[in-house]
Amino acid sequence: MLNEERVILMTKMESYEENEGKKNVKIGSYFRGDYIGLQILKSVISASIAFALVFALYIFYDFEVFMQDIYKMDLFAFAKDVLVAYLATIVSYGILSYLVYSYRYSKAKKSLKAYYDNLKKLNSLYDDEQ
Repeated sequence: MLNEERVILMTKMESYEENEGKKNVKIGSYFRGDYIGLQILKSVISASIAFALVFALYIFYDFEVFMQDIYKMDLFAFAKDVLVAYLATIVSYGILSYLVYSYRYSKAKKSLKAYYDNLKKLNSLYDDEQ
């Protein structure tokens, strides 16, 4: 005989497994610090590549003027300005990544806890039936 509560619970759990469950299980398999650190590392590498591309576009946009002015400008001051802009970009992107991925990790852990609680409830429903 079918237990309606058990069928509803199983349907709910299957829907979770098919949609966000796969992603949350991957996230939940990491320790918090490892997951956040890995994601920040990926973000910093991506931000470095993006900064290099934007800087190259900035230089190549008016390359002739840049080459004419290169002998007139203070190269150490220019390098310092570029380095400060790079560090500001990386630090701000790292902080933003930390906040986003901390939130995602905590949300995934809460979701997985609810899923495991539903598993325990389903198990108890099977035990009560026997």
